[in-house]
Amino acid sequence: MNAPTTAISAADVEAAAARIAAAIRPVVLAEAEPGIPGAARVSLALEYMQHTGSFKARGAANLAAFHRDAGTMPQAGVVIASGGNAGLACAWAARATGTPATVFLPTTAPEFKVNKLRSYGARVELVGTEYAHALDASRSYAQETGALLSHAYDHPLIAAGAGTLAAEIVERRPGVDTIVVAVGGGGLFSGIAAVAAQHGIKVVAVEPRRCRALNAALEAGGPVDTPLDSIAADSLGARRVSPMAYDLARIIDAVSVLVSDDAIVQARQALWGQRRIVVEYGGATALAALLSGAYVPADGEHVAVVLCGANTDPTDLVVRT
Repeated sequence: MNAPTTAISAADVEAAAARIAAAIRPVVLAEAEPGIPGAARVSLALEYMQHTGSFKARGAANLAAFHRDAGTMPQAGVVIASGGNAGLACAWAARATGTPATVFLPTTAPEFKVNKLRSYGARVELVGTEYAHALDASRSYAQETGALLSHAYDHPLIAAGAGTLAAEIVERRPGVDTIVVAVGGGGLFSGIAAVAAQHGIKVVAVEPRRCRALNAALEAGGPVDTPLDSIAADSLGARRVSPMAYDLARIIDAVSVLVSDDAIVQARQALWGQRRIVVEYGGATALAALLSGAYVPADGEHVAVVLCGANTDPTDLVVRT
């Protein structure tokens, strides 16, 4: 079996789909209420219903299956740094293959994510105050123990697994023109972009105004460090976007838009108020672009919006009088 490359294509996504077909839940698509300016049709990709509550399960399952099939999973297991969701997916996939998992998180990670990680049997280490600190610690741990170093987003197997979501959207909605997706470090975006490039589909990359790693990279001509100060930073808080995501964004001429934290809060509340859908702030960020007008579809455009994470405390969604 050939080792993974540092970039991905639609063929890599197809290979990932074959590996993980029996492990993941196919995406459910629902139609949004009419009224979004311009769009003839808006389909909601309900990926928050995926195992572990986010799309991250796809990439984690692909990584685990690849190394299981190749016989290259080390005895020390797998290690990952995460804001929460990637760690949950890694621990879930590791448990399914009988592999030890160690997850490094910043001390700011939500307690319910830490508790859920431990329920999957993962060893949890809290380090520093942001993802970058946990990432450094995970790299050191991999060097010391020989554990397989996974990554929340900057890994071709992780991105290819995430891209299977786009392949399913295209299969179920063959007339889709545009996929709107929130971007953190760029793993999901990379997978979607690889599929979109094959089908001539536009990709709209949505980020919070104060958490904009991809937008800043496109502005600067390459990945750069960016400040993190957003309500959605726990899931979208990558200080620097992956080179893979940056390259693919340029190749497909992705549309990069920014939304305010207020718009994200309103989109999350709208999903609860209209459909009783509970997602993270990061999970509502893509929809915020449409509801706020940050992205206005052309007349007749068929848009698919990815709702990608549900690991959140829902108590603040209930309006008490």
